Amino acid sequence: MSAPHFSAAFRQELEQLFIWRRDVRHFRTDPVAESVLDGLLHTACLAPSVGLSEPWRFVRVDAPERRAVIRANFAQANAQALTGHNGDDAQRYATLKLAGLDDAPHQIAVFCETDPTQGRGLGRGTMPQTTVWSAVMAIHTFWLAAAAQGIGVGWVSILNPAKAALALSVNPNWQFLAYLCVGYPQEQASTPELERKGWEYRNPARRRWINR
Repeated sequence: MSAPHFSAAFRQELEQLFIWRRDVRHFRTDPVAESVLDGLLHTACLAPSVGLSEPWRFVRVDAPERRAVIRANFAQANAQALTGHNGDDAQRYATLKLAGLDDAPHQIAVFCETDPTQGRGLGRGTMPQTTVWSAVMAIHTFWLAAAAQGIGVGWVSILNPAKAALALSVNPNWQFLAYLCVGYPQEQASTPELERKGWEYRNPARRRWINR
């Protein structure tokens, strides 16, 4: 099988996908079709992984009681985070909606099996954390695949990871990495919400090489 040719038009559309991929915080409540969700998982598993270890573990969180525990976890962590900001920062932080936990129809926790037998340890001898990095690559692949279909993803990072893992009753050897809210966004934008609300701005210096 010969490799495909990616046209200039495709490359331009791919760049638009990168530009319009957002961390979504405001969701519609109508669900995504199960076949579409299954397709996103399939695409996510095309991500590269060290030694072909595929260490990611995607966990659907559908049970209301488990979602309620995660929601309480977020509320506690968010209240603690607010105390770390003062003055204008505290006011800005208080206006941000930092989770889609109330509206997003789908919630997905992502874990990493940090020392899987699959891959037989290849590439992990000196940098064992590469399994975690591989799982993060799968998250990003899932995110881009979702954005390409007009589906929003929001990464809820304001959580106590140990409590989140305990609430989901998974393998105790799995490392909690991400809690994703998934659904159709209420609105779409080509710039981050944090930038639109004045929290932070992209730094042009990050787009330049550091030469040594």
